[in-house]
Amino acid sequence: MSKLPQEHKFIDLSDYGRPIAKIIATSLKNTAATPVHVTIGFIISGLIAVYCILTGYYWIAGFFLILKSILDAADGELARIKQKPSYTGRYLDSVADILLNAIIFLTIWYVTDTSLWVCITAFIGLQLQGTLYNYYYVILRNKFNGDRTSRVFENKTPIALDGEKQQHVDVLFKLYKFLYGAFDKAIYVLDPRAGYGKPLPKWFMTSVSTFGLGFQLLIISVMLILGFKAFILPFFLCYTVMVLIFVEIRKMFFK
Repeated sequence: MSKLPQEHKFIDLSDYGRPIAKIIATSLKNTAATPVHVTIGFIISGLIAVYCILTGYYWIAGFFLILKSILDAADGELARIKQKPSYTGRYLDSVADILLNAIIFLTIWYVTDTSLWVCITAFIGLQLQGTLYNYYYVILRNKFNGDRTSRVFENKTPIALDGEKQQHVDVLFKLYKFLYGAFDKAIYVLDPRAGYGKPLPKWFMTSVSTFGLGFQLLIISVMLILGFKAFILPFFLCYTVMVLIFVEIRKMFFK
């Protein structure tokens, strides 16, 4: 199942790895590989990137960060190709993402002279950016009958789908709520009526997709390769102001 029907798809700047992700997923279609195996693959890729940042191999770090982004898309593609969506995979993916983001930012802080407070607030900003993008995107998916394994409001443990265990869903959902709950609430407070407004146009969603994790990892990779590692955390801290700008645009023009 596609995330959005064809007529509502927009250019997602964070989803540049989708073509390769589809190739990977197609190659795994008739194998024993599961989406969870692919998720484990992107976790390993992210940890290799962290090691390379620590040891100064920034080109290689950039490669593995982008590979992580591609594999992050491939797990969902494999689930759709095999027609086996799962809440286990959905929450494992999200939990892995936020933990890797924290490790990556702490690693960048460690190899630069950036203040720890800048690191912490930049990480909070990074997560708010990604949460706003996901919030608007999931609203679209629910309005237009796209992929529904993600929900606008993650308030209640979902019932396990065929092929997964309820206890796995329960544990991962609790982890998800612990790690993401505050960010979800913050974005909802900023824009509580987004789900009741006009459908968000493609150009707006393309702009907000710069908050997507894939695009964020691309920015980090490019800045590492260009020798701008000291500016990575301040950049994400400053770019967080766009959260407020996008919310105000949504409220003003798409009520």
